[in-house]
Amino acid sequence: MAGGAGTRFWPASSERLPKQFLKVVGEQSLLAQTLDRIRPLVPDERVFIVVNRSHIEPTSDTVKGRAANILAEPIGRNTAACIGLAALHIARVSPDDPMVVLPADHFIRDDEGFRAGVSAAVEIAKSGALVTIGVSPDRPETGFGYIETGDIAGEALGEDFFRVVKFVEKPPLEKALEYVAGGRHLWNSGIFVFTAKTILREIELLAPTLHEGLAEIDRAIGAPDYDEVLSAVYPRLEAISIDYAVMEKTTAPVHALKSDFGWSDVGSWEAVYHLHADKCDAEGNVLLGTGITADSRGNLLYSTMDRPVAFVGVEGLTVVDTADGLLVARLDRSQDVKHVPSLLKARGR
Repeated sequence: MAGGAGTRFWPASSERLPKQFLKVVGEQSLLAQTLDRIRPLVPDERVFIVVNRSHIEPTSDTVKGRAANILAEPIGRNTAACIGLAALHIARVSPDDPMVVLPADHFIRDDEGFRAGVSAAVEIAKSGALVTIGVSPDRPETGFGYIETGDIAGEALGEDFFRVVKFVEKPPLEKALEYVAGGRHLWNSGIFVFTAKTILREIELLAPTLHEGLAEIDRAIGAPDYDEVLSAVYPRLEAISIDYAVMEKTTAPVHALKSDFGWSDVGSWEAVYHLHADKCDAEGNVLLGTGITADSRGNLLYSTMDRPVAFVGVEGLTVVDTADGLLVARLDRSQDVKHVPSLLKARGR
């Protein structure tokens, strides 16, 4: 899934080139890292990338030399529509094989651990179950959804998997503390595994309005008017997450694997700061670009410009300097950067 807008990463991220195409962690874009991560498990020709129609060019540049399939959304309609669209195409060639759903803009440190978890999830999904890979929380995070797990449901490739009791929305701090202490809750990574047949059946049962639109698109796959039908129908699809549409309502078996492979959703500039902890200077500053500091602590610089940025007597700031704009924000308020693009648009910028 590579259709996100990346609004929390303004000004580095833009409508033209959102977060998944940026090199905010590592030498490759997040999308390129995701493709490399799954390559030992999935042949290129069996990879389907769902992107916004306006991002076909940077996606094509990223997959150059690979046989990956690019599916273009006319407009973003959240993850249920995105997954449904991919499942329609996958069902044409492989309806009973598990499909692995991955956000394209996340970061994972332990690729081998990730692949072990995915391989186990694939084995579980062959039975027709819906599988998610949860991340063992190491702090009371209020910015993530959680998965409450029950008893051990079985084992796959040496990995225990657990019955999912329920999916929990982003909690207040008090609840998050309880979840971490209790040991039964996992962070919801947004990674899912199920067969195309299974997820399309669940959408038909639990999200009938969405199913009707997807069925109309399905009938046009391979036809000369596919793009025309997709452009007409897709914007009318219900904009709902797969969690709300299916995972929270289904009566089918839902299982979770507990994983600890150094996962981050790279959800804010603050997350980028923590992911670059190894680059901190003695005062806790992370300088990704040309910068100097004086009597300053715990700041982040991300710059693509050929000019120095100086921090003097400040603490806990994010400064992002690009050709498209300059951001100065408190590091602990970097989630609020998501409002900036709409504010600029309202002012005609």
